[in-house]
Amino acid sequence: MLLTIDVGNTQTTLGLFDGEEIVEHWRISTDPRRTADELAVLMQGLMGSHPIVEAADRVEGLAICSSVPAVLHELREVTRRYYGDVPAVIVEPGVKTGVHVLMDNPKEVGADRIVNALAANHLYGGPCIVVDFGTATTFDAINERGDYVGGAIAPGIEISVEALGVRGAQLRKIELARPRNVIGKNTVEGMQSGILYGFAGQVDGLVERMAKELAKDPEDVQVIATGGLAPLVLGEATSIDVHEPWLTLIGLRLVHERNRPS
Repeated sequence: MLLTIDVGNTQTTLGLFDGEEIVEHWRISTDPRRTADELAVLMQGLMGSHPIVEAADRVEGLAICSSVPAVLHELREVTRRYYGDVPAVIVEPGVKTGVHVLMDNPKEVGADRIVNALAANHLYGGPCIVVDFGTATTFDAINERGDYVGGAIAPGIEISVEALGVRGAQLRKIELARPRNVIGKNTVEGMQSGILYGFAGQVDGLVERMAKELAKDPEDVQVIATGGLAPLVLGEATSIDVHEPWLTLIGLRLVHERNRPS
């Protein structure tokens, strides 16, 4: 089995693949203070809870990408100490992804965004746009050849909610939920409306503009949503064509296939 690990700024997603099928997945908080030993115990505990995973030695491969350098350092130690005989791929410069990055400085692009581009092109072809709802909301454009051509970065939904609660004298933190109406009848509903429908409008507006630059016919552009907060916006953002919650994990599986020893 292949264990894939996507370390984000807020959450870490783990997925267990049996061939091309993801048989189990978990989300845990990203904590840069966790040591390699703590991470190993946590990972083995999660996998041990699955009926088809009897022991850690059932893991036959590892694929990792990380947006948090401190966690990546500890995961390197995990692979060395606990999975030393298992083929491990960490997505970083020099790793084969098959994605050409057409940016001024390709090294600036996060590993997760490259992995998402690979998976989106593999599953749906290009041109396409990946909207990833995480700590930040990222928009990544992939052309008809599968090249990563650029994107946009906006504050994430949770960041915006927290900022309102901290900086607004008469505002507070709220539950991220759909309000009864767009026109809120109280402060909480007003904030929920502004966040939900505001972000949906942001997504549709940016996607529309990007699609015009990406293809001669914007209707040819497929829009894929992923990330932990995507379900909140799915029903309101009309530009999204498909929801692929495990897009990054699928991309990690593809990267592992491209880099494993022959």
